[in-house]
Formats: sequence, C-alpha cells, structure tokens
Amino acid sequence: MTATKAIATPVRTQAILKKYGFAFKKSLGQNFLIDVNILDKIIDAAEVNGETGAIEIGPGIGALTEHLAKHAKKVVAYEIDQRLMPILEDTLEPYDNIEIVNQDILKANMTELITNHFSDIKDVKLVANLPYYITTPILMHLLMAGAPVSSITVMIQKEVAERMAAVPNTKSYGSLSIAVQYYTEAHVAMIVPKNVFMPKPNVDSAVLHLKLRESPPVELEDEVFFFDLVRASFAQRRKTLRNNLSRHFKDRWSKEEIEQALMNVGINGTRRGESLSMEEFATISNKFYQLTKIN
Repeated sequence: MTATKAIATPVRTQAILKKYGFAFKKSLGQNFLIDVNILDKIIDAAEVNGETGAIEIGPGIGALTEHLAKHAKKVVAYEIDQRLMPILEDTLEPYDNIEIVNQDILKANMTELITNHFSDIKDVKLVANLPYYITTPILMHLLMAGAPVSSITVMIQKEVAERMAAVPNTKSYGSLSIAVQYYTEAHVAMIVPKNVFMPKPNVDSAVLHLKLRESPPVELEDEVFFFDLVRASFAQRRKTLRNNLSRHFKDRWSKEEIEQALMNVGINGTRRGESLSMEEFATISNKFYQLTKIN
C-alpha cells in the first residue's frame, strides 16, 4: 500500500474537504486538527498504547482517529454528522481496528459499548477533540453515568479546561471544578494555539486529562444535595457564603440558622465559595442535609 500523508495536515485536510464538497457546520462546532505534533502529544497525554481500547467522540474527517488507530489496539468513534460517514469510510480505509458509529454519544450506553466492542481489552480510555458548545454536558454526562473508562483526555476550550482543573483561591475555581474533581483527578496537559485548527476558532484550546477515581474523595450524606449546595455557594461570586446560602435556602432556614450551622462546623460565613476546599463543602453539605431531616 502506498503511504499517504497524515490526515492532520493542511494540504490533506483541504484535499479531503474539496473532494467531498464538505462545508463546516457551525452548529456542530466543527474544527479539524491540522497538526500531527499536537496529535502525538494528545496520544502521550492519554497514555494510549498497544493494549488500549480507545473511544473517540466527534472524529470529523479522522485526524485523531487515524492517530489512535496507529497506537491503540482498537478504536470506536462516535460521529453525529451523517455527512461525515462516507468521508471517514474513505480516509480510514487502511485501518482494520476502527469502528465508526453514527450516533449521539449522549444517547449511547457506555457500559454496553465497552461490553460489545472491548470485551478482550482491560484498559479503555476516552480520547477526543470535543466541540466547544457541548463540552461540559458531554463530560458531566459521562462522569455522572459512571462511564467504565480509566481516563478521559479531551481537547476543549482553554478557559473551560482551566475551570475544570482549578484549585481553591483561584479565579477559575468554581462549582464546575468541584463537580469534575469529585469524579476525577484533573490536570491541564497542554495549551493548544488556535492556528492548528481548520477553521481557526476564536479562542485557544487545551488538552485536559481526567483520571477516573475509584471512589469519591469525600463522604457525602447525599450527592444531589451536595452539588446543589456547591452551585448555590457560587451563585454570586462576590457574595459571602452566608449570603449565597441564605438566599438559596430562604424557604428552609433563616439567616441566623444558616450562620449557626456554619459556626457549628467551624466555617466562617463571611468566606466566599472560592476559598473553600471540596472537603469543607462536604462538611457543610452533610451538616445542612442533617438539618433537612430534623426539620
């Protein structure tokens, strides 16, 4: 077989788009990678090897898919855009370890997917270049559904990646940081400039690596209540914890009762949400949840 240029080059990408008369759909957030070096770094960050099963979301014309196929044992890619199916069949024809599924990942049963496609593979990872507009819904859906993967490595908007990996007392830290880090150990592997995409997006990207936790880092009386309280604590970032919680729980408790409950667990109500660790939020949540049962 004659070697062909990697898909992730400007010349090959333009040739493929021209051949199929493909027009980017803004509504699907389509930005294709055109830099092989970046793909190498994504594979390294994801720690993909010959024993790995890889799930990809939004393969586009197959740039990352091709790279995954060269390094992983098997690749299953989910593509929602029907127009891309014949293109992928063409560009990925040389590889026999890829399966493309024309389905919305939010409607997929991940446990069934892994049972059906990766029964002989112990380590399955998710690796993707995600559309900006649906990054958070996809990741939270996968995390909350308990997707049976060992890690998630995704190219997403830089600002969102920084928020997901942020630590207390930083501008980026918020309820999203806590939600993601409840399920994973998160870190930004690299920043990616906008000029390595076609078309070029308006902002820079980042590769975020999420290692799934075997168990949550804190013990909670009730997860749903915990996340509700955390969101309430960041409702107005400039307001104190006491004020945000008093406003959110005004139908349940008075400001004085909230102040007293915070004092009982050793948390100063004049602090702001961004100064609290996940452990402190867990302590507050468990105390308040106990109060809901008393009241």
